[in-house]
Amino acid sequence: MKREEIKVLLMRAPGTNCDAETVRAFEDTGVDVSLIHTQKIFREKNLLDYDVVVFPGGFSYGDYVRSGSIWAKEMEYRIGTELEKFVNEGRPVIGICNGFQLLVEAGFLPGFEGRSIYPEAALANSIRGYQCRWIRMKYVNGGRCRMMSKLPEDYLMRVPIAHGEGRFVYPQEDEKFLERLQDNDQLVFKYAREDGSPANMELWYNPNGAWHDIAGICNPEGNVLGLMPHPERAYFGYLMPQWSRDEGHPEYGDGKVFFESIISYVEKKI
Repeated sequence: MKREEIKVLLMRAPGTNCDAETVRAFEDTGVDVSLIHTQKIFREKNLLDYDVVVFPGGFSYGDYVRSGSIWAKEMEYRIGTELEKFVNEGRPVIGICNGFQLLVEAGFLPGFEGRSIYPEAALANSIRGYQCRWIRMKYVNGGRCRMMSKLPEDYLMRVPIAHGEGRFVYPQEDEKFLERLQDNDQLVFKYAREDGSPANMELWYNPNGAWHDIAGICNPEGNVLGLMPHPERAYFGYLMPQWSRDEGHPEYGDGKVFFESIISYVEKKI
């Protein structure tokens, strides 16, 4: 499939943000990007007209009840069948920050046995409250999440976080849950130190106290990805905090390869 033929749908809802940055990142890769309000998709039910669906960050519906829960339930009621078919056909779905919260609330992640009726995990209140700062996350996937296959092994990405409810937890903090994520190769990103070593739950490096430093996971099939950090805010070089000190002022930042990898995967798949 030619790159310019790839259709990316970015959905927005009351309270979401970062959609403009995400659109700009995808547009720079050369694909056709549409930013459309959730309600229009609900009415037209044309989700399957697109090749990639992205749920952006923000605070949909004011994060009432729980972050992403209202948007998730509305999505389930209005286009749940279409979204489930989209996922079952192997098309990529990406949730960033609030989008990750939505995918967990809607039962698509971790999705051990396919989409679950009830959330299998949670993105709870951060230990230190709302955090908005630069962190590092490390790519730890072994290849299951094929849309991230262009990321170099152990790729260390400097990206911002901006959330109050992003602490990935499993209700019983059962080690068997972690083993299952590892055995299925569903761990995709972990919070890390500057040298790439584990954050080990230290709050300066793991900004929200996420269980086992988990920053992003995928479903067992590898086509649904959720992560709390914001790669779209690290796409261009001038967005990086050290850009003015870098020799040559690089055009792109650490987040470029994230988006390029998604599109490269769709090019080869279709």
